[in-house]
Amino acid sequence: MSLLQAIVMGIIQGLTEFLPVSSSGHLALYQILFDADTETGMLFDVLLHVGTLIAICVAYYKEIGRMIVEGCCIVGDAFINAVTFFKNLAQEEKGPYRRIVNNSYRKFVMLVIVSTIPTGIIGFIGKDVVEKASALLIVPGICLIVTAALLFLSDRLSDGAKLPKGATYTNAFSIGIAQGIATLPGLSRSGTTVTACLLCGFNRNFAVKYSFIMSIPAVLGALVLELSDFSGVQVTSIEILYYVVGMLIAAVVGYICIRTMLVIVRKKKFTYFAVYCLLVGIVSICAFFYTAV
Repeated sequence: MSLLQAIVMGIIQGLTEFLPVSSSGHLALYQILFDADTETGMLFDVLLHVGTLIAICVAYYKEIGRMIVEGCCIVGDAFINAVTFFKNLAQEEKGPYRRIVNNSYRKFVMLVIVSTIPTGIIGFIGKDVVEKASALLIVPGICLIVTAALLFLSDRLSDGAKLPKGATYTNAFSIGIAQGIATLPGLSRSGTTVTACLLCGFNRNFAVKYSFIMSIPAVLGALVLELSDFSGVQVTSIEILYYVVGMLIAAVVGYICIRTMLVIVRKKKFTYFAVYCLLVGIVSICAFFYTAV
């Protein structure tokens, strides 16, 4: 892989991770059509996702900071409740328990944790399938058409009102399943999860925020999994430099697209992206059959 290819793939990742057109699908298509061999499997793809993760952290640093604090408080209160439980077993007068989820930020943390569970299971089980699917033009093509249908649907859903307080853990689990399935190349993660949020009745602005923030533990988990799998792979210093350049470009472009995505969802402009995904999907399928002849 050349430096130019790393730069181009960083731009593609930054543009397509937050705009609802599937970053994995576009990266797979680019790698197939232009023979951009990273030589380390999906490691570079995961690092590109880390770049867009950085963009999320910058865009929502206040919310994420508060969630980290409340997450630590949840652990602390759970520990105190555990101590209280064992004390109550040994004494006649029972001590009170602390309420764990006592504000909207703690509820937000718990919702993200619940969403991460099915995403992690699906991602772990389907890792090899996703990697093989990324090498075939027809898979991103079909999935892009599915993405087009989801985006077309999302613009026609009525506006919901659910914020963290009104969201249920069943909603969170369902959205986590959607995120896990969206690891298939061509299925837009943001488009799929935002549509799932809207189907669950989430407020549109909150749906975007939830979609982006819930991706953080999923990307970190994928990074740990990839690094463990490639512990024995030899990567040259120049390749590391190219990977870092691509990752940083993805972060900068991704931050700009986060702001754009908020406007798109609020104004119900997904239909334009649905048409784009449909066309690219059809072209990809046609190209698959053309090259197979």
